[in-house]
Amino acid sequence: MTVTYPSKIERDVARSSEGEDGKTTPRRVLVVRNPTAGRRRHGYYRAVLRVLEAMGCVVACRDTMQSGDAERIAAEIDGNDYDVIAIAGGDGTINEALNGLRADSPALAVIPLGTANVLALELGLPKNPAELATIIAEGRPMPIRLGRLNERRFVMMAGAGFDARVVAGVTTAFKRLAGKAAYVWRSIVELLRYQDVDYSVEVDGTSYHAASVVVANGRHYGGPFMIAPEADLCVDSFEVCLFERGGRFNAMRYGLGLITHRIHKMNGLKIVRGKSITILGPLAEPIQVDGDIFGQLPASITLDPDPVAILVPSRG
Repeated sequence: MTVTYPSKIERDVARSSEGEDGKTTPRRVLVVRNPTAGRRRHGYYRAVLRVLEAMGCVVACRDTMQSGDAERIAAEIDGNDYDVIAIAGGDGTINEALNGLRADSPALAVIPLGTANVLALELGLPKNPAELATIIAEGRPMPIRLGRLNERRFVMMAGAGFDARVVAGVTTAFKRLAGKAAYVWRSIVELLRYQDVDYSVEVDGTSYHAASVVVANGRHYGGPFMIAPEADLCVDSFEVCLFERGGRFNAMRYGLGLITHRIHKMNGLKIVRGKSITILGPLAEPIQVDGDIFGQLPASITLDPDPVAILVPSRG
C-alpha cells in the first residue's frame, strides 16, 4: 500500500510557511552539518547557504562535534522552532537525524556531502546548489516510510553478510582519507579472507537461507547502483534480497552484477517482498544500517509506524 498525500505532514508544513494574510513566508531553516563529511565539498555547501539566504530564508547553522550529535539536535527541534531541518552530511549523519525526529519535528531536507549519498540519489536531488536550495526553500514535503532494525530507524537499507563485513572493516579515518576507494579496498580484503556463513532469514513467516541478505527500503545501494529496482520509499514493505550462493566466486559475480546494473536479474539472487524480517546467524556477525555498522545479529526488522516528511521538488 502506498502512503497517500496530501497528508497531515504536508498540511502542517504548508501552514508553517503561511503568514497571517495567507501569503507564503520564507521558511525558517536549521542546517545541521557534519563538518568531517563536507571537507571536500565546502564550496558546494556554502553555495547552498548563500542561495537560501538570497531567497529570503531565515537560516541557522549548527555543526556536529561527535557521533550522535545529529540525533540529539534533531530531537531538540520541533515545528515551532523551524520549518525545515536540513542535514548537511552523508547517509550516516542523515540516519542519526532520522532517529532523533519526533512527531512534531519539522520537515527534513538533505544537503549531500558524504561518500555515497545514497538517499540523495534515491530522491533524485539535483547537484546544482541553486536547484537544491530551491527545494529546501520551496519544495513539497513527501511522506516516506522508514525501517526499524532492533529499534534503530533506517531509510535505505539494512544487511548482514559480505557487505556488512566490508562496512565493519572501513574505519572513519580511512573513509575520510580514501572516500569510495576505501570500500573497494576493503571488499578485496574480505574476498581474500572469505568464509561462508549461512543466514536463516524469515520474511513474513516464510523461512529462507542465504549467504548474505540486504533488506532494501529504497532502490539504490552503495551509490548509483540499484539492487532492488522495485523498492519504493513510499510503499509500506521491503524488498528482501537473498544472496543464495556463497563462496569467493559468487561474491565476485554479485559484485560484477552490481556495477553492471544487472544484479537483480542474476541467478542466485532471490528478491521477496515483506514487512517483518528476522535474520539469524553467528552472534558475532555485524549488521549494517544505511552504510554504518549497528550491532550484531540477531536482527529484527519491521516498518516504523510513523512516516517522515522529506522535501522534494514541487509538483509541476
